[in-house]
Amino acid sequence: MIEKSYVYATDNAKHIEKLVDDDPVMINHMVLPKGECVPDHHANSHVHMIVVRGNLTLELGEQNPHVYSRGSIVHIPYNTFMRVRNEHDETCEFFVVKSPSPRIYGK
Repeated sequence: MIEKSYVYATDNAKHIEKLVDDDPVMINHMVLPKGECVPDHHANSHVHMIVVRGNLTLELGEQNPHVYSRGSIVHIPYNTFMRVRNEHDETCEFFVVKSPSPRIYGK
């Protein structure tokens, strides 16, 4: 086979999954039920968040929180401080695409 296939969770439980981890790109899949969050951190690469379900609340740098709904793609520059959470009733599901992989910055 030439291609690679990746499987991700499809239930409503909290998930933070690393799906792809290659030098050109890292792709994570996240599912956050209401009230769940990702630990606060700085973006360790150029990040794109693709919201596929629910509403995602992002607080970037010194900005006030912004809400992004299903169908949104949000670019977050390298080294930006971020708080990522779901403050809404519907489960939030999104993919995080990091390019290049964060390990490239460590070389």
